[in-house]
Amino acid sequence: MALSRGLRCCQRAFAWLPVLIIALVVLWSYYAYVCELCLVTLSNPVEKVAYLIIFHILFVLFVWTYWKSIFTLPVQPGKKYHMSYADQERYENEERPEVQRQILAEIARKLPVYTRTGNGGIRFCDRCLLIKPDRCHHCSVCAICVLKMDHHCPWVNNCIGFSNYKFFLLFLAYSLLYCLYIAATVFKYFIKYWTGELTNGRSKFHVLFLLFVAVMFFVSLMFLFGYHCWLVSRNRSTLEAFSAPVFQNGPDKNGFNLGFVKNLQQVFGEEKKLWLLPIASSQGDGHFFPMRALCEAQNPLLANEEQWEDDGIDEEPHDSGEASSLAIEQET
Repeated sequence: MALSRGLRCCQRAFAWLPVLIIALVVLWSYYAYVCELCLVTLSNPVEKVAYLIIFHILFVLFVWTYWKSIFTLPVQPGKKYHMSYADQERYENEERPEVQRQILAEIARKLPVYTRTGNGGIRFCDRCLLIKPDRCHHCSVCAICVLKMDHHCPWVNNCIGFSNYKFFLLFLAYSLLYCLYIAATVFKYFIKYWTGELTNGRSKFHVLFLLFVAVMFFVSLMFLFGYHCWLVSRNRSTLEAFSAPVFQNGPDKNGFNLGFVKNLQQVFGEEKKLWLLPIASSQGDGHFFPMRALCEAQNPLLANEEQWEDDGIDEEPHDSGEASSLAIEQET
């Protein structure tokens, strides 16, 4: 028992190593740019002030978004998705799989759940003992179910999901700009040190190495950020890109694709003034997401109009898939 606890503590401590590496690299880049480049190498005071102002703006945005990506906790499903003690006892005592599936169907009857497992069953987490909302997955590292889980990122030691996906995207964007700005402004002095026009030995090492590091991170981040921009434009998570969500009529990789503008609003919100700031503005609460064609992804547990009426929900005729999605969004 004590050994397993010790191993878990070591594992948790080791998980912070990538974050520590990033923090040390960023702190060194700050010292190298501000002290060795701006204060020691630059001689033009106007150029020095301009470089420092722009650098500090990007640095603050980069650190702010990185902090939010690390310390914004992933959101877990609400209480109504968890099994009650009675249902849990009934489910665990039942040995017949078909009866267990029926129990899950009864529990999920009044929940806005539209996606299924590969064999058409209810998506159930046997570790958290809950019905999984759409786009929710269990993270084996965090040991919890995460709403709209995208992936577990070791570089922030956190699970990227509904609560912090916007912050993660902004972190990638500002990291990219941070590296690009450093590389663009350092390049001229890199050439001067390389050709021997400038001879300060200590600053030379920092400036030369700063350019290499900035270019290396820029190239890596460019591909990662480009991939996530493509995912946002299709309204998919990383998990959904590898395994399409399953609806009533089978897998549909575009099941949540609402169009480019609405897909952006799903992540960044409707207020464009908040898009570039690490402030929570994503639409919804992470439990339900509008679908491209709800008629193709209708929950068989809620397909009966009488069941909707029994639950106190009034149905209205719909003229299009968009109107149908809007109505269901309001109902849930």
